[in-house]
Amino acid sequence: MGKVEAGPATDSKPGLARPLQVLVADDDALNLRVAARLLREQDCSGALVTSGDKALQLIAQREFDLMLLDISMPQMDGAQTLQALRERERQGARHLPVLMISGFDDPATVARFLAAGADGFLVKPLAADRLRAEISRLTRG
Repeated sequence: MGKVEAGPATDSKPGLARPLQVLVADDDALNLRVAARLLREQDCSGALVTSGDKALQLIAQREFDLMLLDISMPQMDGAQTLQALRERERQGARHLPVLMISGFDDPATVARFLAAGADGFLVKPLAADRLRAEISRLTRG
């Protein structure tokens, strides 16, 4: 779909030595625009895709530091994408932290995705402070 363009590479955010590469997979254009804006505010760059299969194709081509993954998408949904990603890791690929994103915060759904290998769960609409906290938690050393 497009790129998340970052500003100049600076150390302006505490704990970030370089702009993080973040992959966002969501089939809704508005959600992608919101995520892109919030990530730019965090001095992150990366890519935006509209399905899980496109996300996996991009992950095979380049490295990302973090992925935001919508649970409901056409072709390949978030559960299928997460399962395929974690299978790649069992085959030796580097672990990619994944934050599941959804408009629903049902505790059973959250627990199911965490048990399946998600590293966190955020409810849409994404809030800048929650996203910042999760980025910090998952990318610091």
